Amino acid sequence: MNAFDLAMQIEKDGEAYYRQLAAKTTNAGMREVLGQLAADEAKHFLVLQKLKESSKVELESTPILSMAKSIFHKLREEKNWDDLPTTQIDLYRKAKEIESQSFRFYMEKARESTDPRVQKMFFLIAEEEKRHEFLLEHVLELVSRPQTWMENAEFNHLDQY
Repeated sequence: MNAFDLAMQIEKDGEAYYRQLAAKTTNAGMREVLGQLAADEAKHFLVLQKLKESSKVELESTPILSMAKSIFHKLREEKNWDDLPTTQIDLYRKAKEIESQSFRFYMEKARESTDPRVQKMFFLIAEEEKRHEFLLEHVLELVSRPQTWMENAEFNHLDQY
């Protein structure tokens, strides 16, 4: 399997994983965050598909961290953390690890590529995967200790990335 096919499979699997997590989540805010993660993976898939076909393609960066921060603010204002999916902590850990592996994969493939277009796109996707990993770290903290996390407004750290 070549790098494009493998990358496209990674993105398809990631989208499916986030959609499954979202379907199991009763908290509307968390469902929205997971839906955006799924949408980002679908976007990566399409970008890779166009790049493989040698089409001209751009990767529009999504404002996932600012969107998540807005959702976390809303959860805090509404004190809406009772239905956060604490039973899914291991699933979020797995998602974070998948993002970490994806980041490393894209960095490696970008460094191996001799095509500047492919190299640039792989670096850009790697950067988005790193943001996803960063976000999931915060999701894990939120789900693990929601009240403390919200009261300390730790989601403000999302600005640091």
